[in-house]
Amino acid sequence: MEMTTKTKDGRVVTTYQFPVRPEKKTFGQILYDKETKKILGRTTDMWGKLFLFYAIFYILLAMLVAICMQGLLSTLNQQYPKWQLDASIIGTSPGVNYRPLPATPEEEAIVQYVAANRTDVKLWVDRLNEFLAPYNDPTLLPGGGKNQVICDFNTPPTGGNVCAVDVSKLGPCSTSEGYSYNKSAPCIFIKLNRIYGWTPDYYDDANDLPQAMPTELVDYIKSIPEGPERKQVWVSCKGLNAADVEALGPVDYYPTRGLASYYYPYTNKAGYLSPLVAVHFARPTVKRSINVECRVWAKNVFFQGGQRDRRGSVQFGLQIN
Repeated sequence: MEMTTKTKDGRVVTTYQFPVRPEKKTFGQILYDKETKKILGRTTDMWGKLFLFYAIFYILLAMLVAICMQGLLSTLNQQYPKWQLDASIIGTSPGVNYRPLPATPEEEAIVQYVAANRTDVKLWVDRLNEFLAPYNDPTLLPGGGKNQVICDFNTPPTGGNVCAVDVSKLGPCSTSEGYSYNKSAPCIFIKLNRIYGWTPDYYDDANDLPQAMPTELVDYIKSIPEGPERKQVWVSCKGLNAADVEALGPVDYYPTRGLASYYYPYTNKAGYLSPLVAVHFARPTVKRSINVECRVWAKNVFFQGGQRDRRGSVQFGLQIN
């Protein structure tokens, strides 16, 4: 280290002083130095001030988070969302979904199994059993399903009641039939995603049906007498292209081809279950991958096909070996 000093006669003298290496300390001295009374390099006063600072800092931070959280929660309601329909991110066009789903989201959307393999069949049947468990046993629902009532088009639910979904009239798609998976004629279930307060705008006028609607669905709607029974969100499933249409074969729907009006709107009442349409593929071609598209029909369900940004329909594969 260089040091400059000035003598009495005015001369400047430069001297050099080399730094002294500090004495090497043992681990015990690092923990507690008896000479300086320091613990880990700090005196007790320094440690006290440090702990006091961080205690005040974290207390104030926790208070700030609590105030912000309380302010946020005060704007929320457990019964209904603050932003609904057009004002919400979800919007007014519900998504379409199907069951059974693959085991993980990463798996390809395909129902594939060997009909003669009991393990394969059981895998898909168990997934449907799990999905339909609250439908078959309402006691599994919040409140034990005590507010579920039997509804029809002339008897909608009232008060705090919700409509029960009757799964006893699913024919070959019933639980007792194993959803016909062991017969190489599997069933899938179509449902709409829930949107709070959404009410379908139905295609209930047989003279005002979209041109894209399948002919067999048009004929089915026309076969229903004019009245409330036409107020349904219709469902149709078909092969994605001409070869898939031929390979898919006949398609049946249970208990009807639509989701009835008395299940809407969804208002987050306890015991509510989404209505279902069971789609039965009666004689699909085996040992071939079939691309299937299922679409729902309502005036306020926006449809967009394609692999990306699909809306108003769902696509999956079907292969029975």
